[in-house]
Amino acid sequence: MNKQPRAELSALESRLGYSFRDPGLAKVALTHLSAQSAGGQGRALSYQRLEFLGDRVLGVAIAGRLYQAFPQASEGELSMRFAKLVRRETCAEIAAQWDVGPHVALGLGEARGGGRKKAAILSDVCESLIGAVFVDGGFEAAEALVLRAWGDRITADAARDAKTAVQEWAQSRALAAPRYEEVERSGPAHAPHFVMRLVLEGFEPELGAASSKRAAEQAAAQAFLDRRGGS
Repeated sequence: MNKQPRAELSALESRLGYSFRDPGLAKVALTHLSAQSAGGQGRALSYQRLEFLGDRVLGVAIAGRLYQAFPQASEGELSMRFAKLVRRETCAEIAAQWDVGPHVALGLGEARGGGRKKAAILSDVCESLIGAVFVDGGFEAAEALVLRAWGDRITADAARDAKTAVQEWAQSRALAAPRYEEVERSGPAHAPHFVMRLVLEGFEPELGAASSKRAAEQAAAQAFLDRRGGS
């Protein structure tokens, strides 16, 4: 087990904007499996269960806020915004913002391997802390924590190219990455015309046409997004 003392919980609570009634919950939320003995007992005393819970609480809090903030947005747009806000990278950024690293209990090997800076661990701890606040203070307290921490990220301009948007949309549903196929190329060399097809398993292909392959792919992706927005 990691022998280094953890930073004082009060400092972290100040950054979270939440004081635990049961500090034991916070301790569990900050304990990596590597800091526990092997077996069922160790797993129960690590953050894994709270991470599972926090992931769901985070999802509800973010989805609710997006629903309120973008009353005219389609389901497709809301889903793409949602996926960006709850992905591992964003959760790791939030954990770094909270400076959770010094508070996390790690096994000696994990600590020596830079575990306190690993995105995967930071992301997990972010969710486990949300879960701990939910258990300790209820949904309103957990939701308030999420909204404070995510702040302007939730309503930030989500503008991005259509291909990236489609890829994030697919990732949010655990689908295979979309692929693009050349259907047709015509016209003279100085003024070519491309038709590209977007293929995403489980959905009808979409076509896009333009004077370059890249632009035609973007057109196909935009057609896909337009169809999803109209559904």
